[in-house]
Amino acid sequence: MILSPGRGYVFIHIPKTGGTSLALALEARAMKDDLMLGDTPKARRRRRRLTGATARGRLWKHSTLADIEGLVPAAVLDGLFAFTLVRNPWARALSYYRWLRLQGFDHPAVRLAGAESFEGFVTHPETCAAFRAHPYGSYMRGSDGREHCDAFIRIEAFAQDARPLTDRLGFALELPHENRSGPQGDYRQAYTPAAAAAVAEACAEDIARFGYDFG
Repeated sequence: MILSPGRGYVFIHIPKTGGTSLALALEARAMKDDLMLGDTPKARRRRRRLTGATARGRLWKHSTLADIEGLVPAAVLDGLFAFTLVRNPWARALSYYRWLRLQGFDHPAVRLAGAESFEGFVTHPETCAAFRAHPYGSYMRGSDGREHCDAFIRIEAFAQDARPLTDRLGFALELPHENRSGPQGDYRQAYTPAAAAAVAEACAEDIARFGYDFG
């Protein structure tokens, strides 16, 4: 998450969408008063600025818009250009699984990914329920349930979708490839028909809203 009063924006980082790359691009042009949460270099250096900060929810890399309420006055937050990255749900699910398999902390999703094949993981009721409960739009809602997002940027169409953002910032953004989870390639090769169908059902809202398909 990056909240920039000086540049007038707030970036919400949805997990496994390429957000670390965008955070790096944004922090390369950071202002002194930018508030950052994450594991990029400047975010780590500025972490102490938020020690003791009061907010509605958890303050971490993937804070939602509702979580960060209270960091700045409500009128300021409402006036910021709010944006996030989204990603093809089938590619995202595979990236998520591969990332989980590399983790060692105690969490139900980590245990499930460690015990299951990819098909077993994405077809599991717990995984499907988690995807269904957290569509992309849910990250951009305030505590009142109102969605506040000026730009949902598809990572696959970054240059096109980011134009409202770059026009507002007055400079271009180029994404380095950071925080990849596992080997790159055609995500479709990892899917069985059952796995593909499970993601299609669990992520139906995002697929319809952002025009994604398995191909």
